Amino acid sequence: MDKIYSRKRINLPKVNLGKFSNKRENIRLQRRLKITIVLIIAVLAMVMVISFINPIIDELCIDASKKKATLISNRKATEVMSNYTYEDMVTIYRDADNNITMLKSNIIVINEIISSVAEEIQKEFEKDSESKISLRLRKFNWVKVFFWSWS
Repeated sequence: MDKIYSRKRINLPKVNLGKFSNKRENIRLQRRLKITIVLIIAVLAMVMVISFINPIIDELCIDASKKKATLISNRKATEVMSNYTYEDMVTIYRDADNNITMLKSNIIVINEIISSVAEEIQKEFEKDSESKISLRLRKFNWVKVFFWSWS
């Protein structure tokens, strides 16, 4: 008769601990041992996958926060600067021939602008404290994830 399925089965060795003379107790102990081994392997696999995924998620969060910070700071700086003109920040001194002899910066106004821009940016960050970040599966290079640790 021809064999349809010729692969040999994996036979795990029987665990005989010797202290249990009852066969039923020995079978229960073997099952518990197998379940424990499977759970340990599952937990180790989960820890490895999480350790490979965390740097990707961290990088995406950093990129998203930089993008958000740039947008907010540019918008708030434009809003604050729209209230001031160049003449507010700099005093121009001219001579008798109408030539510019000196430019004197008005430090008080400049410091006021700097502090109000920083204050407005901080208020915007406090108002919008949560952001959603989408993660596409193509970001994961599965070959890299599973074979990185062995190379």
